[in-house]
Amino acid sequence: MPVHVGIIMDGNGRWARSRRLKRIEGHKAAETSIRETVRYCGEAGIGYLTLYAFSTENWKRPKSEVAFIMALLKRFIRRNIDELDGNGVRLRAIGRLHDLPKGPLEVLRGAMERTVSNDGLNLILALSYGGRAELVDAARKIAGKAARGEILPEDIDESTISGHLYLPDVPDPDMIIRTSGERRLSNFLLWQSAYSELYFTEVLWPDFRKEHLHRAIEDYGRRKRRFGGIG
Repeated sequence: MPVHVGIIMDGNGRWARSRRLKRIEGHKAAETSIRETVRYCGEAGIGYLTLYAFSTENWKRPKSEVAFIMALLKRFIRRNIDELDGNGVRLRAIGRLHDLPKGPLEVLRGAMERTVSNDGLNLILALSYGGRAELVDAARKIAGKAARGEILPEDIDESTISGHLYLPDVPDPDMIIRTSGERRLSNFLLWQSAYSELYFTEVLWPDFRKEHLHRAIEDYGRRKRRFGGIG
């Protein structure tokens, strides 16, 4: 069983187009997939689930769609926070959160504060997130410490970088799942995914259910992870 699963939730727009609906309907339908996935991970004893909800590149989308997604984020948290909290889920987030609109950001922070002591599944939302942006932000923190004489350049190693990522206490993802048939990471957890097992499925995210996640985890269980060694 993986300790940490990351999911690139892809295919909302294609799901809507295939039904001759507006793109926003695909985003609406995705809530059911998120809810089922969170429940499954909590019941299966998975420690961490990171969902790629909104990337740094997604700000380029039409303003109306971005505004809808931000409103949907706020609504999702309000509609599900009681269940999350009741099931011991701790809500966390990574990304340049200061870029989020005030309303959704306040709701998100309130939910994170409410669940901070929960010891069940860590549900991590990647919002205004990019793997490259995370590395840039980590480099800036390290450079600042070096400038202040708190760290010597020759002492910087992999653990230094890992320790300055958004959530340094979170283990690297054992498996990353991408829906919709696309086969790329799209700037998701670039540093942390160095040895992640990748799983791709043709299923569009709004159609993704617990049986699809179970199938992915079964596939993970059959893999032999060597981490550069010989096993």
